[in-house]
Amino acid sequence: MGFYLRTSLRAGPFRFTLSPAGVGISAGVPGFRVGTGPRGNYVRVAGPGTSYFGGQMVKPAARQPLVPSHPANPHSVFMRELAGTPVQNLVAAHPSDLLQQIQAAARRKPLWPWITAVTVLIALASAPLGLLLLFLAAPGIWWIRQRDVARRSVVVFYQVEDAPAARYESFTGSNGFVSNVQRVWQVEAEGALHTTHQRKVNAGAGALIRRSAGRLDLAGPPVLVTNIAVPSIHGKDRSLFFLPDRVLVQHGKQFADVPYAAISAHMEAQRFIESDSPPTDAQCVGTTWRFVNKSGGPDRRFNNNRQLPIMLYGRLTLTTAQGLLMVWDFSRPDVAASLADAVNRMR
Repeated sequence: MGFYLRTSLRAGPFRFTLSPAGVGISAGVPGFRVGTGPRGNYVRVAGPGTSYFGGQMVKPAARQPLVPSHPANPHSVFMRELAGTPVQNLVAAHPSDLLQQIQAAARRKPLWPWITAVTVLIALASAPLGLLLLFLAAPGIWWIRQRDVARRSVVVFYQVEDAPAARYESFTGSNGFVSNVQRVWQVEAEGALHTTHQRKVNAGAGALIRRSAGRLDLAGPPVLVTNIAVPSIHGKDRSLFFLPDRVLVQHGKQFADVPYAAISAHMEAQRFIESDSPPTDAQCVGTTWRFVNKSGGPDRRFNNNRQLPIMLYGRLTLTTAQGLLMVWDFSRPDVAASLADAVNRMR
């Protein structure tokens, strides 16, 4: 079976077209386009990256305890960071050609903001003739901006067939990416509560976590222009992109690729004491008090004591032997379970 979503991709002013004969590249504006392809060069006049194809690289021309969300006394609890090894430590000794090009594209600086700033300064210094300069320079700035988009993009056409296509199609259609899970959090650190006082002032919890908002989508990394939907999990400082043949890990402008065979995905249900507004798609399994006594009732010594819901979330943990560690909480346990199963099926 073939696995395609699009046969034409755009990166700035360039259009990449996939056909049975190969990959064609063209550039231009509406009404005028020049290009090259399997059948040779062409110029088309009309009225008002990198690609994978057939296994060959083609370079485009010119480029469990209860956990409260907010600890009452976090400074007295040792928090273990869950960042794992830095992304640069995950890069293999001989990184793939695709990874090298993605790294290079992510590091390229856009030129158009600087050219625009210089043009505006010159125009202001030479006013009123400078207004004419701005008018004449606008098309050039637009073209440079489009060229920056192309310079900072890697174009990839994927052709996935047979069993790998079925697995990846199942991945992109998994419950995590087609359902509207209301909340996703990246778990950044956790710490166990050991003393009675620590648990009393933290709603009776057995551990604390520090978390930040995350999200799921099918967009892929901004520097990658491809013909398939790319399941992605985004956190505050790290993102994961699930390609048909590998997983890309991003931290800022640093990327690493990890084979599916190296990744282990684990899901567990998580009872969480929610001090924020609870998501409506999560199940409430009980209540507790902000400050709780040994019997489980409210500690009357605190005037601002209030009741808190205990929510049932799903925790997804991704690890590799190289040291990758990423932990995510989902307001729906079935979504976390679906994602863990989808990742493990790709191994």
